[in-house]
Amino acid sequence: MRIRRVDARTMSRLVAVPLLLVLLVAPACTTGDEVEPHLGDGSLGLIEVLNGRQIQIRAFYTNGGDLSLFGNSAEMAIVFAVEDYGPIKGRGVNLGAALDDTCTAEGGLAGAQVIVAQGDVAGVIGTNCSIAAAEASPLLTRAGMVLVSPGNTAPSLTSDLAGNEGASHFPGYYRTAHNDLIQGESVAHFLYRQGVTTAAAVHDGGPYTLGLATAFSDAFAEHGGTITGIWEVDREDEDLVPVLTEIAAGEPEALFFPIFWPTGGHLVEQAAEIPGFSDMVFATADGLLNDSFLSLPQSEGTYVSGPDSRFGDNTNQTTGQSAPRLRARYEETAEGSPTGTYWGHAYDATVLLLDAISAASYVRSDDGALVIDRAGIREYLDNLSGFQGVTGILSCDEFGDCGASRVVIHEHLDSTDIEATRQSVIYEVGPDDG
Repeated sequence: MRIRRVDARTMSRLVAVPLLLVLLVAPACTTGDEVEPHLGDGSLGLIEVLNGRQIQIRAFYTNGGDLSLFGNSAEMAIVFAVEDYGPIKGRGVNLGAALDDTCTAEGGLAGAQVIVAQGDVAGVIGTNCSIAAAEASPLLTRAGMVLVSPGNTAPSLTSDLAGNEGASHFPGYYRTAHNDLIQGESVAHFLYRQGVTTAAAVHDGGPYTLGLATAFSDAFAEHGGTITGIWEVDREDEDLVPVLTEIAAGEPEALFFPIFWPTGGHLVEQAAEIPGFSDMVFATADGLLNDSFLSLPQSEGTYVSGPDSRFGDNTNQTTGQSAPRLRARYEETAEGSPTGTYWGHAYDATVLLLDAISAASYVRSDDGALVIDRAGIREYLDNLSGFQGVTGILSCDEFGDCGASRVVIHEHLDSTDIEATRQSVIYEVGPDDG
C-alpha cells in the first residue's frame, strides 16, 4: 500500500474552496442496550464509521523538494504501521492522500485546512517540520482531532520541561520526537566539556531552528561559555558569505548551525573559503543528519546531534514488530537505508494513534456502526505511560511530549561512509541523566 500524494497545485485548488464548518456529531442516544466500554465522554464529538466504510486518518509530512528525504522515510514507516496493525474492530484504516507540509508555515496551514474540511478524520500523523506544526496544530486540534508528530522538536510546541506551556502548544498535540531543550543542552555541555569557551549560533527564524539555537545558547552560557553572537539566515539565501564574515570577526571557537539542507550545505562550502573558519569547531543538528549534507567533503569533522536511532532489538508492544525487522523491511522495499532520522518515531506515532482510536471506539448494537469518541483518543494519549515502542519507552506528559527523548552526538569523519557516521556515537544523554 502506498499513500497517494496531493501535489501543490491540487492542494491550492482544494484550499481555495471556502473552508467548510465541520459539525461534530452529537453523542448518540442509546436504545437501552449497553454500550461497550470505551474511552471518552463525547465532549469533542463522535465519528460514525458505517458498515462498509473505513476509519480515516491522514499522514502529513514533507514529501517534495530538497527536504523530501524526511518524508520519504516517514511515509514508508507509516504505511508499515497501518499494515501491521490491521483492522480496528472490523474496520480497515484509510490513510487517504498524503499532504505535503512543505516545511513551511503556509504548507502547514493549507494542509490542515484540507484535513479539517474532510470532516471525518480521526487523527493525523505529522508534521515533519515544527514551523508547519505551529500553523497546523491549532486548526486541527480545535476541530477535535489529534496531531501526533514523529519529527517536531521545537520547545514552543509543548513546554519548557519545567511545567510552563509553550507559546504554540494546543491540547490535542503530541509527539514521539524529543524536546529540543534536551538537544540544545546536550550540544552545549558536549562542546564546553571539549574545551570550547566561545561559540556563535545560526538559525533561519523558524521555531525549530530558532528554538534549538536559543536552547543551545542559553545552556552554553549557563555552563560558563560566551556566545559571540546569534545570526539569522534566510532559508532561500544561497550567498552566506556576508553573515559568515561577520561571524568570523567575532572569533568564536565553535559555530552551532541547526538549520536545514541545502542552507547548511552552502554554509560549510562557503566557510571553507573564508579565513577564520579553518580551526573552528562545527556543530549542527538533526535537520542536517541526512545523506545530502553528510556526503559533502566540507561537512567532514562536523559534530551532528540528533535522536538516538540505535534502537537495538526494541519491539513495538502492539504490533510485535522489532526495530531490526522494520529496518530490514525498509531496506528491502526502498533498496537502501532510511534517508531521514525519524522513521522509527513515525512508526511508533502511527501505532499510538491507532491504539488510541481502538480504545476510544465501540460498535453500536442497533446498526453495527463503529463510533469513535474524539475525546477518548486524547484521553488515551494523555494517560500513556510505559509504552514499549521501537524507539524506546514512551510516556506522555501534560503537554504532549511522549518521546523516549534520548539524544546523541555523532562525529562525522568520512563523507564517503555516511553509515559509519550514523553508527558513530561519541556522546549521549537522556532527559533524566542530569
